[in-house]
Amino acid sequence: MFDDKKRFTILYWLLIGIILFIFSYLFVKTIPYYGVFFSFIWRLLIPFIISALIAYLLYPLVEKIYSMNINRGLAILLIYLIFFGGAGYLFYRGYPLIIHQLGDLNENLPQFITMYEKLIFQLYEYTSFLPETVHDKIDEVILSLETSLDRLIAKLVAGFAKIVDMIFIISVIPVLVFYFIKDYTKIRSFGIKFIPYKYRGNVSNLMVEVDKGLGGYIRGQLIVSLFVSLTSLIIFKLLNIKYALLLAIVMGITNIIPYFGPIIGAIPAVTIAYTTAGNKVFFVILALFVIQIIEGNLLSPYIMGKSIKIHPVAIIFVLLLGSQLFGIWGMILAVPVLTISKVIIGQLLALHTYD
Repeated sequence: MFDDKKRFTILYWLLIGIILFIFSYLFVKTIPYYGVFFSFIWRLLIPFIISALIAYLLYPLVEKIYSMNINRGLAILLIYLIFFGGAGYLFYRGYPLIIHQLGDLNENLPQFITMYEKLIFQLYEYTSFLPETVHDKIDEVILSLETSLDRLIAKLVAGFAKIVDMIFIISVIPVLVFYFIKDYTKIRSFGIKFIPYKYRGNVSNLMVEVDKGLGGYIRGQLIVSLFVSLTSLIIFKLLNIKYALLLAIVMGITNIIPYFGPIIGAIPAVTIAYTTAGNKVFFVILALFVIQIIEGNLLSPYIMGKSIKIHPVAIIFVLLLGSQLFGIWGMILAVPVLTISKVIIGQLLALHTYD
């Protein structure tokens, strides 16, 4: 009887997983039909989402300072000024450089592509023994990459150049973050009121468990990514690699993605180094390799520990699934979603076993 119950539980959750996968797939495929509506909702909610995330990440720091017998209001003000002061200074110093480097990269892109076409032609000569269909397939892949890269850079240039459109979001986020941190406990208590009384204890336990795994993971990943970005910037500057700031930012952002992120971030860095300073490409590869050894073996275990406790095979699976469904954003959000799902399923199974 126990085995039958266990089989039923496994079959039940397998069915739930299949339904969620089909729903996600259909949702992605039908987005074009109601994209305008969701675009409006997204633009409306994005300041609140960003502010809530920042407040969620900063609140433990406020509590840490408050535990040192420092007034809570002063703790909020201190963290608030340090975070937004630092962010404002980085934006002030980095924004013009990013615009300049993106524009320069966009202008020089045809020359880079010409250089790589010559390299591909040499590759064809060395692989002349391969069937012509293989070469045709390589041509298709290269053309697709060139087109995608050209569009991506153009979008980035246009996006960063439209700073006026971002002024409202930039100006409203600090205000929202201040009130979210100040009224953090009130907002949480207000949200709990909408949950039936008999489920409040279970929901509170669930939120605590989610915060233990997800909060530590996100904060740890951001610290590690900041280390990778700053270290890469210093090394690229010392080696005098073009677009150093841009490449360092890409390295930091892609490092958020487990396993695949460092590889994705290293590709543009190695490519630019080979194109603009071919004699230094070996040092760039060596530096990136050393950074990843330090990050993977020393920094990540120390800062993040085992906050998510999920098998690497499961993480790789959800990363591939996320990339297929939502592209790069799917890979970035895959592990946090998996972490939340794991906690929820664990809590539900515990309640089911208890019942």
